[in-house]
Amino acid sequence: MKKLRLGVLASGRGSNLQSIMDCCQRGSLAAEVVVVISDKPSAYALERARQAGIAAFGLEIAAFPSKGEYEQAVVKLLQQADVELVCLAGYMRLVGEALLQAFPNKIMNIHPALLPSFPGLHGQRDALQYGVKISGCTVHFIDEGMDTGPIILQAAVPVLSEDTEESLSARILEQEHRLYPEAIQLYAEGRLEVKGRRVYIK
Repeated sequence: MKKLRLGVLASGRGSNLQSIMDCCQRGSLAAEVVVVISDKPSAYALERARQAGIAAFGLEIAAFPSKGEYEQAVVKLLQQADVELVCLAGYMRLVGEALLQAFPNKIMNIHPALLPSFPGLHGQRDALQYGVKISGCTVHFIDEGMDTGPIILQAAVPVLSEDTEESLSARILEQEHRLYPEAIQLYAEGRLEVKGRRVYIK
């Protein structure tokens, strides 16, 4: 099976990037990460990519006249690497028009909560403060909203009475590392079909 070419956008330490790279390496994911781009040149995700021999680019958004031009530069790097699916792995920016138009229904994200509950930056903290008994993570396609795109897969994680934000985040992260490669593999096999808000798994 031909390997799906992945481009990963990350802003932080890149633990989901590592999990995707590990699955590609093991052969449990019929894909390869061909480029990693960060909006933070010091992000550890870039170091992980370089250690694995993968092209890595840090683009400082402040170096561009506008967000649109920054995104056009990102699109150019993705297209030069013949990327077929873009994966956001802890990418802390709202995706804009340039990326959405270049990769329609070809941008995936993982969020540490059961969407549509608790979108935004602090999904785990918000869930804990709200007092929910079950949280989890969601893999979804990206649209122009904040964590509002069609949902591909979800995994539930119980919230324990003694949980802190750190302990809950750690348990959710374990599920993220399992769920994200699973969703990418479904895409690689051509088994995901988006109709309106719903993603059908064939």
